[in-house]
Amino acid sequence: MREGKNLVGVDIGTTSIKVCQLKQTRKGYELCAFGYAPLRPQVIVDGQVMDATAVIETIQQIWKDAKIRQRDVAISVSGQSAIIRKINVPLMTDAELSEQIQWEAEQHIPFDIKDVQVDYQVLRRNPEEGQMEVLLVAAKKEQIEDYARLARDAKLRPVVCDIDAFSVQNLFEATRGIDPHARIGLVNVGASLSSLNVISGGISAFSREIANGGNAVTEEIQRTLNVPFEQAEAYKCGDGRDGMVPSQVLEVIDGACDAIAAEIQRSLDFFMATSGDSDLTRLYLTGGSAALSPLAQAIESRSRIPVELWIPTQGLVGFKKNIDPIALDRHALQLSVALGLALRKDREVRA
Repeated sequence: MREGKNLVGVDIGTTSIKVCQLKQTRKGYELCAFGYAPLRPQVIVDGQVMDATAVIETIQQIWKDAKIRQRDVAISVSGQSAIIRKINVPLMTDAELSEQIQWEAEQHIPFDIKDVQVDYQVLRRNPEEGQMEVLLVAAKKEQIEDYARLARDAKLRPVVCDIDAFSVQNLFEATRGIDPHARIGLVNVGASLSSLNVISGGISAFSREIANGGNAVTEEIQRTLNVPFEQAEAYKCGDGRDGMVPSQVLEVIDGACDAIAAEIQRSLDFFMATSGDSDLTRLYLTGGSAALSPLAQAIESRSRIPVELWIPTQGLVGFKKNIDPIALDRHALQLSVALGLALRKDREVRA
């Protein structure tokens, strides 16, 4: 259950920081504030903060520019520091599971249990089999504390820490709804990481992060054309010098997008092989790199599953007048995690 007021969602990514604030109304969710700011290369590398001062100053500038007063925030972690497992345990009461979960986590988490923060959610209870299905999540305390410290040093109060893939799922469910009989996949392609979350029967059936994303496309352009990273990024986004983009760029983008699609397909193959479930009915693609049209085409071609571009802001019922609609439209695909985090509230109890 979620109670209280909505937190401000802060998505600290490899190449940018995204901030969203939502207000729940009778008609749905309204966007009250939005901020986006890029980060210089090497400020964050593989989820590790290399220049804390740059991150803190960027967060503070977003708060100032977006005129956000609220200081209670939700943050998230991803990458190798977060582990998600679906496990089966003997049927037990909630109190018994609370006492037992640390031991269960030790059997399934490839980290020292002292170094991780563990959380869980009961997915299904099967009294006939005497079993229950539990979603187990563990995140390294070090990364959680690093990100929480950044927030505190920016004069914010971190209240909740979530996982990127689940933040995206929460947003999709809140703004579009999830058919309990459908089996769909949510694909979020960021700068350095992509996530696949398969939802079956209304719950997460499989989640995996892929160490590939938009930066791989930029780096391939950089290598092929022998240009600086910034110029390669501009070419990727369709911005060349004097409005000209070399003809080679489209070919490079096609190949790099196909490589990302191949990684996603391998994860889908693994899910199909281990779950015994039938094919998915649809994949929803979001994230900054989803703007590359060859990516959706490559995923659909490899998976033979219809792919739909999902713009996270489309399910919102309105926007405050102080929000720049042009900037919001430009960065909308990048906001799924920040918006999902903004759904979290300052008083939550386990269902």
